[in-house]
Amino acid sequence: MIARCGPATDDGDCAGRIVAPRDGVQWAFEGALTLGNAGTVLGESAALSLPVSDIVDCSALTAVDSSAITVLLALKRRAVGEGRELHFNGLPAPLLALAGVYDVRELLGIS
Repeated sequence: MIARCGPATDDGDCAGRIVAPRDGVQWAFEGALTLGNAGTVLGESAALSLPVSDIVDCSALTAVDSSAITVLLALKRRAVGEGRELHFNGLPAPLLALAGVYDVRELLGIS
């Protein structure tokens, strides 16, 4: 399993990361995805092949802000550029609310 960790929090824990199993079937976001680590997490995801299943599990996100929306949109843009679809499963309620506020639910494939 490949785990990429964003900047550490004050207590040394991983602020957020993207996890990609070696088989590349599915990605997962874990921890926080906020302004403090979104650039790092997105940059590290660029080194990974998109998941074979075209699925990114977001159910383990513990904190989000508008930067998380930016990361998801960038990943969708990348997938389109590679002729692929990308689906986000398990989006937490705060992320769904932000997607509604920014009117990007359709762009993210959220009904």
